[in-house]
Amino acid sequence: MTNRSFNADDPIAYFITWTCYGTWLSGDERGWHEWGKGGLQPANVFLKFAAETKMKETEFLLSKDDRRIVETTVAEHCRIRQWILHKVNSRSNHVHVVVTAPGYAPETVRDQLKAWCTRKLKPHYHVRKQFWTEGASCRSINHECDLDSVIEYAGDTQDRKYRDYQHEAPASESGAAARPDVQHDGRRIESNSDET
Repeated sequence: MTNRSFNADDPIAYFITWTCYGTWLSGDERGWHEWGKGGLQPANVFLKFAAETKMKETEFLLSKDDRRIVETTVAEHCRIRQWILHKVNSRSNHVHVVVTAPGYAPETVRDQLKAWCTRKLKPHYHVRKQFWTEGASCRSINHECDLDSVIEYAGDTQDRKYRDYQHEAPASESGAAARPDVQHDGRRIESNSDET
């Protein structure tokens, strides 16, 4: 237990994490999150199979070029909105954003960032319709020490976790990056139960 005072004001930042479509399904063997229930839910092969059959497209993974597009888009949108972007880190199968957006609900911030990232990726994937899972993890950060920890986690810790896990997707004939063949390592922090 810490001796810090309770912060009843608006959060000082939001820690938002969203996943790429189809990369973390309900029932996943790595555990999964069910809307409205706390904690990691156990693997369930039947539930995972049901989620796979509901998928409208194949899973979506971000290439290095895609990750640069996402990070640039998030930074630009925060600049336009005059939000303080503390950290953005796009991985192959999820995106972390730590942002201060006074007067905005975390869901609004999340929805705007995901929508703009979709708009910027769409020209490279003309046929694709699903880029992200629905929703995202939206956590309120209420203390400076927590903000420092979240920034560290979203940035350096993620980079260390994946430093030997670099993928450069070759360009396809159309010029768009091909999807890398990624084996998931089970070190995800958040998932959504509704993949459709």
